[in-house]
Amino acid sequence: MPQNQTMSLDEKLAIGCKAAELWDAGDKEGFANLMRTVPLPPYLAKVMKEKVGMEFFTRYNWNLSEVEAEFGPDYIST
Repeated sequence: MPQNQTMSLDEKLAIGCKAAELWDAGDKEGFANLMRTVPLPPYLAKVMKEKVGMEFFTRYNWNLSEVEAEFGPDYIST
């Protein structure tokens, strides 16, 4: 899903369930990669930006669509 589209709660839950299956199967990397496709909540991004910087999110390819929608596209780069 492109990062500029919203994701429904049902879609987020389906990804979470699939990720849990990967975790249970011992695929921790697959779990982490799949979980990063769920849009990061803006409130969490705000706290993490202050604590570890936005490079953490961009380096690991987090879905920041909801962050951009709430704070604007420049929030990630500043």
